Amino acid sequence: MALKEKKTVKDILFEIAIYSFFTLFTLLCIFPFYYIFISSISSNALVDRGAIFFYPRSIHLSNYVSVFKIKTLPQAAFISVARTVIGTGLSIIAASFMGYCMSKPEYWHRKLVYRFIIATMYFNAGVVPLYLTYRMLGLIDNFLVYVLPCLNQSFNMVLCKTYMESIPGSLEESAEIDGAGYFMRYMRIILPLSMPILATIAIFAAVGQWNAFMDTVLYMTSTKYFTLQYTLNLYLKKATALADILKTDSAAAQNMNLDTMLTAESTRYTITMVTIIPVLMIYPFFQRYFIKGIMIGAVKG
Repeated sequence: MALKEKKTVKDILFEIAIYSFFTLFTLLCIFPFYYIFISSISSNALVDRGAIFFYPRSIHLSNYVSVFKIKTLPQAAFISVARTVIGTGLSIIAASFMGYCMSKPEYWHRKLVYRFIIATMYFNAGVVPLYLTYRMLGLIDNFLVYVLPCLNQSFNMVLCKTYMESIPGSLEESAEIDGAGYFMRYMRIILPLSMPILATIAIFAAVGQWNAFMDTVLYMTSTKYFTLQYTLNLYLKKATALADILKTDSAAAQNMNLDTMLTAESTRYTITMVTIIPVLMIYPFFQRYFIKGIMIGAVKG
């Protein structure tokens, strides 16, 4: 049985300092989310005056009730979930398959194709040419405009290529001897071993799709394709306008409960919680893969 090394006073003090620092750092990271939450359930009048600090006051849920009463909210939530799931899946498929191709020295004109793909990371035609291209392809006011661009993610492809090149080539050689082709090796060997980087890409893609906003503004005119982010933004503008009217109309304000009366600040906090909770629920399941995948390239040799 191995003897435990006796810790000196310096070691104990160092551990206390390290644990204290990271505990404080963790609390500083958590506090913004906590503050947003307590502000969303506290008195709207107190929130508007900046009187909420460390604990909620005059707790109520009317802000959430008002948000969930939005008629188009279920449809918008469905669109956001659909684009997140489909877009994330397409991002993973496209990035992993292209990354596998680029990791093969025998790929036809690999260096030329790879440099051409990398060039798209630095050069962009702009919004107007992109809009004209989508219009010619019939993607304006079309759900596909949310997911098809996911097939062109150069940065994700580079991550997959770099990770797949770190996988020992002997694993593929043994499968090739048994008669497995490129596609079979990609499906049976490369993909299972690439779960850390694929999970990392999935997090990036899912968060990007869930938070996407401008593509709805630019390419959508039909309300049936409005995303959750865009719908809540419209609600925020209406709530802000209503709050401004009530501030100028003292007679109307006197007849309302100031604790539950909508304000721009309380609405903003509530919408933030509604949109961020799904991300906070999904992230822990991918964290162990994310930590390993994001360290790709940090160690050489």
